[in-house]
Amino acid sequence: MPQVYQAERTISAVFKEQKQIDDVIRRLLDRGVPKDHISVMGRNFQSETRISGFISKRDVILGGLRTGAVFGSLFGSFLSLLTGVGVLFIPFVGPIVAAGPIGAALLGAASGAIAGSAGAGLVSFLTTLGMPADKAAIYQTRLQAGEFLLLTEVPSDRTGEFRLLLESAGGEEIQTIDQTLDRPCPGPCNSPEDLSPEVRAHLSPEAQRVFIEKYNAVLNQTSDEFTAEQLGWDAVYQKFDEDENGVWSKTKVGV
Repeated sequence: MPQVYQAERTISAVFKEQKQIDDVIRRLLDRGVPKDHISVMGRNFQSETRISGFISKRDVILGGLRTGAVFGSLFGSFLSLLTGVGVLFIPFVGPIVAAGPIGAALLGAASGAIAGSAGAGLVSFLTTLGMPADKAAIYQTRLQAGEFLLLTEVPSDRTGEFRLLLESAGGEEIQTIDQTLDRPCPGPCNSPEDLSPEVRAHLSPEAQRVFIEKYNAVLNQTSDEFTAEQLGWDAVYQKFDEDENGVWSKTKVGV
C-alpha cells in the first residue's frame, strides 16, 4: 500500500512574483506534497478579468469555492493544479484570490471577524493558526503590496527539507507553525459537535444540519474532504442568509 502523507506542520513564505509561485508549487508536487496541502493567496494575479468587477464585500465568487481548473485560464496555469479557488474580500487587503485549503478555511471565517468592517483582517486569522502576530502583520502588509503568500502542510520530519525548498525558490519571511489548517470534520461528520469550532460558530443549528448532510453525501461519493467542504458551504449559501452577527441563520424566501 502507498504510504499515507501525514501533514503535521505548516510552513509559510512570501514570494514577490507569480512565476515563483508557479515554480514552487510544481516543485512541492514533485516532492510528494499532495495538492490539497498547498495553499496560495494573492491579489495581483495576472488576469484579463478585473477581480473587483465581479465580487463585493463578504461575497465569494459564484457563491463558493470552485475547482482550480475553472480559474486556471484566468489567473495562471498553476491554479489548475490546486484543489479549490475562491475570491474573498479581506479588510485592509481587499479582494484576494485564495487557492487550496486556505480558501476553505477563510470561507469558514469569512462571515466572522475577518469580514467585519472593524475586523482585524488577515492578521487575526493567521494568529489563530498559531502564527506570531508580528509575522502575520508582515504577511498582510506584503499581500497588500501585491506579493503572494504560500503555505504548505508537511510532515514534521521533513520540515527542514521543505524550508530549504521554499528558500531556494525565492521564498522570504519563512515561518513554521506546529499545526495544519482546520478541516471541517475529522472524516465524516456524525454530529454538530464534530464540526470545527470556526465552522460551527458561523452556522445556525439548521444550517449546521444542511452543511453536514451535504458534506457527508459528497464525502461518501468522492472521499474528497475538500470538495465536500466546498459543496457543504454552497448548500448553506443556497438556503440561508447571514444575520447581523454573521451567522448563516436566515432562511431565504422561496427556499
